[in-house]
Amino acid sequence: MNHFKTLEFDTILNQLADCAVSSITKERCATVTPATNIAEAIRLTNQTTEARKIMEQAGSPPIAIMTELEKIIILLGADAMLTPDNIGNVATFLASCNRMKTYLKKAESTQSDIAFYGNSMIDLSDLEEEISRCLHNGQIDDRATPKLHDLRRSLERKGEQIKDKVESILKANKQFCTDGYVSIRNGRYTIPVQKKFKNKIAGILVEMSNAGGTCFIEPTAISKLQDELALLRIEEDNEVRIILYTLTALIDENLPSIKMNMEAMEILDFVFAKAKLSISMQATPIRLTEEREIRLLSARHPLLANGVPLDFALGNGTSGIVITGPNTGGKTVAIKTVGLISLMAQSGLHVPADERSNVCIFDSVWCDIGDGQSISQNLSTFSSHMTNIIDVLGRATSSSLILFDELGSGTDPAEGMGIATAILEELLTKGCLFTVTTHYPEIKDFAANTQGIINARMAFDRESLLPQYRLEIGEAGESCALHIAERLGMPKYLLERAKEITYSGRTTAHATNKPKENIITVTPLAIKDEPKKEAPIPRSESFNIGDSVTVYPQKSVGIVYKRANEKGEIGVQIKGEKQLINHKRIKLKVAASELYPEDYDFSIIFDTVENRKARHLMSRKHVKGTTVTTIAEDAP
Repeated sequence: MNHFKTLEFDTILNQLADCAVSSITKERCATVTPATNIAEAIRLTNQTTEARKIMEQAGSPPIAIMTELEKIIILLGADAMLTPDNIGNVATFLASCNRMKTYLKKAESTQSDIAFYGNSMIDLSDLEEEISRCLHNGQIDDRATPKLHDLRRSLERKGEQIKDKVESILKANKQFCTDGYVSIRNGRYTIPVQKKFKNKIAGILVEMSNAGGTCFIEPTAISKLQDELALLRIEEDNEVRIILYTLTALIDENLPSIKMNMEAMEILDFVFAKAKLSISMQATPIRLTEEREIRLLSARHPLLANGVPLDFALGNGTSGIVITGPNTGGKTVAIKTVGLISLMAQSGLHVPADERSNVCIFDSVWCDIGDGQSISQNLSTFSSHMTNIIDVLGRATSSSLILFDELGSGTDPAEGMGIATAILEELLTKGCLFTVTTHYPEIKDFAANTQGIINARMAFDRESLLPQYRLEIGEAGESCALHIAERLGMPKYLLERAKEITYSGRTTAHATNKPKENIITVTPLAIKDEPKKEAPIPRSESFNIGDSVTVYPQKSVGIVYKRANEKGEIGVQIKGEKQLINHKRIKLKVAASELYPEDYDFSIIFDTVENRKARHLMSRKHVKGTTVTTIAEDAP
């Protein structure tokens, strides 16, 4: 998934693959996906914890390299005869299985389930011993069969007999030879004769030297012995092939057990790869919970060697966090750390954080981080961000984690702020957990005044003008642009004007205290009057008594009993309980006009029995001491 790549989860998986031994396990590591079931995620995490405990006690495990075994299985499927090298690879694997069983046996004292996994590996000692008996240093051993032993002794004696015969011929004709030793050419014993004397020695020309001055001749006197040697070699080759076919058949017979041991070795390779990664990262297991909550203590980005530890909390009544602060202050690293650690923890990996940390199980983690501008696709930065965000909003669920960086950036600030606010409202409606970064002050205000969202900031040293890369939850941050400009020497009159424009909302330029002549005052051009449009009805005033509404994020259904007050709060009765709720959390389900007649008496719904009786009594006559409470008075 592209979101995995954005959060650099693919880099973590590549590091995991580097910790594995076999090619199959490396491929498995590269395709790991986070578990969406808490029981499975906990099982995978416990595996990693147990494997690391074993490694810390017993050292590195003897994992076998099984690349050649995969090729051997293909050869067996084609009924091919295995070579001594093939058979040697099988023997090496069987020896590794025995070492692994011994390794895990020693680790049983840890009481880890992984330690007892060695019991699932089938003992193939008989096969290993038979191969070892027949094979030595990559060759079929002389003692593989009695016949092979006899043939090789006969070959040795026949070779000595021929050699002695040739040497005697060489000595008798040394005046015709270029060297004083017997040479074996093409498997035949020869003597090196000068070309001009080649007819002096009766025999067969076997080979010429490169320069052409020497002829290697097999004397006629040894031809019979040479033929006998050739026959012995044929018999030896036939016996070796019989042995190889026998071993091949024996391996094929045990292939199901070999495959089971290979599967066990692959699983152990994967589990111990996770443990190796944990050790290399100095990581720990953290708690996985079904509660909708993330709590990270001293968390570090796994790919940053000197990252500042992050403390982060989301959930437990807070759906979203808006992080603000100066550029390069660490906002992006902070949200990437949260996303990456969540993916790792759900995948059964240890994470670089305090073991008291915990994360919940998400069905998906979505993000929009970085500049996705594309020339080939003709997408601007803003268009790229919006394309991605719209896709995320369409796929996200209440069980998702959403991470948006620089929300609403890349376009007109006013429109960007509006879009960002609408997106935050939609995230609240979905009920998911989310974290966004922004520079918009309006978004900070929105977070401060909206239930379910809180502000956070990246610490900044105003004296040194250096970011501290430390997240502080609960307070909104500043971009510090004006402060930085002041410290860098920006003229005071420009700073005052910038502050005036920023905090008063005025956009008309005017004369300043700038010490120069010919100062020009600039005012906007006059605009012709246009027909005034009726102001749209505020959203808070669009709800009427009797409207059926949905209240988010709980998605509770209620009925409006009181119109909006000056704070934009609307009275909603939910399951008989009256509450004042911010209009932003309310969505119209069915209008009252579609549910009730025009003159419907809503006191039937909202009044108590006693109040209705009192109202009915007062409608007939005045009764001293009787009190009727109106709907508005009955509000909380």
